Amino acid sequence: MTITVDTVRRMALDLPSTTEKPCFGTPAWYVKGKLFARALEDDTSIVVKVDFDERAALLDEAPDAYAVTPHYQNYPMVIVRLPKVRPDDLEERLVEAWRFCAPKRLLNDFDAQP
Repeated sequence: MTITVDTVRRMALDLPSTTEKPCFGTPAWYVKGKLFARALEDDTSIVVKVDFDERAALLDEAPDAYAVTPHYQNYPMVIVRLPKVRPDDLEERLVEAWRFCAPKRLLNDFDAQP
């Protein structure tokens, strides 16, 4: 399966209260107005919210799939190279990024789903 920005779009919009709108000219996904992921200009990478410890682990475990540029060094974000990531890993990254930004009540509702 080839992962594209459309794949990301479908996965992101499946998450509760997610909306899409442009951010710096590329598609971006928000939960209750908070950015949790956005496509990068190269159209083969996205950036997602992640805590710094998780980012360090991802960079150690799969440096071909995950990266950080100087621009994102001081932000809780990691670049995901779509051709190098597995669909299940991408979905996990998006869900975790969504969880990072979602309000507590929405998280409680999400966690209560069967």
